[in-house]
Amino acid sequence: MAFPPNYNQDRTNRARAKARKALEKQLRRDEKSAQRKQDRPMTDAETASAPDTEEQP
Repeated sequence: MAFPPNYNQDRTNRARAKARKALEKQLRRDEKSAQRKQDRPMTDAETASAPDTEEQP
């Protein structure tokens, strides 16, 4: 064995991989949530609060 194993580096690499995996999972959850919000019909409260885009003479 030319060099001893660097345990701190291994631990850091595992922590980075864990954080990256958690971030990817959160991004997938956010995308699915946004898709569900986009697909659902507007309720009466949302319709009333939506601004009117039509011009009135």
